[in-house]
Amino acid sequence: MVAQKYFKPRPTDVLVATIPKSGTTWMKALVFSTIHRGSGVDSRHALESCNPHECIPILELQIYVNNRVPDLSKLPPPRLFSTHIPFHSLPASVVDSDCRVANLEPWQLEKAFDIFCKGFSFFGPYWDHVLGYWKAHLERPEKILFVKYEELLQDTVGQLKRLAEFLGCPFSEDEEKEGVIDGIVRLCAMDSLSNLEVNRSGTMDLGDWTVDNSFLFRRGVVGDWLNHL
Repeated sequence: MVAQKYFKPRPTDVLVATIPKSGTTWMKALVFSTIHRGSGVDSRHALESCNPHECIPILELQIYVNNRVPDLSKLPPPRLFSTHIPFHSLPASVVDSDCRVANLEPWQLEKAFDIFCKGFSFFGPYWDHVLGYWKAHLERPEKILFVKYEELLQDTVGQLKRLAEFLGCPFSEDEEKEGVIDGIVRLCAMDSLSNLEVNRSGTMDLGDWTVDNSFLFRRGVVGDWLNHL
């Protein structure tokens, strides 16, 4: 509610919108590295010292928490944010703007599974969440990019080039020849990120609770939920 009231997007903003555990960490690393390549920001150093969720903070869990209203106006463009909020619940300022949208007790698995299937989850029913952004992408493809995890895993280079085009910073032929794209793919790969010390032993504050960075990484394998369950 605080984010809905106070967040004022800019046309140059980028918002990474996902449902939890759908490749969010990987997408944030790719967006951050792509946006900041060639700039004064050393994305490799940043990702080696900070978790991707600290590089691209979550509006409702890291920025507008505990009734805090930070001044975001001084952040240089492009400002990078993320959210797990469903499309129909986004702040009206986001939907109407030109910005690009690319201490709880744990439940027992049986309870969590049953509640998730009924649609009672923190960020709404799964299919409503996904379809909300899919339909918005069909209506405004120039402002809302829809990326499927399976396609990103199958053709990371192709999807990264598509992402860069959407973000308004396409890779040049020289960058491609110099291995810039492959370098970003390797830097942001699951094995690379998960083995960094910051992600093996570090923690991150999410509102009222602290999360181990290692919790944000599983195996990155399509369909691995079958093995997990």
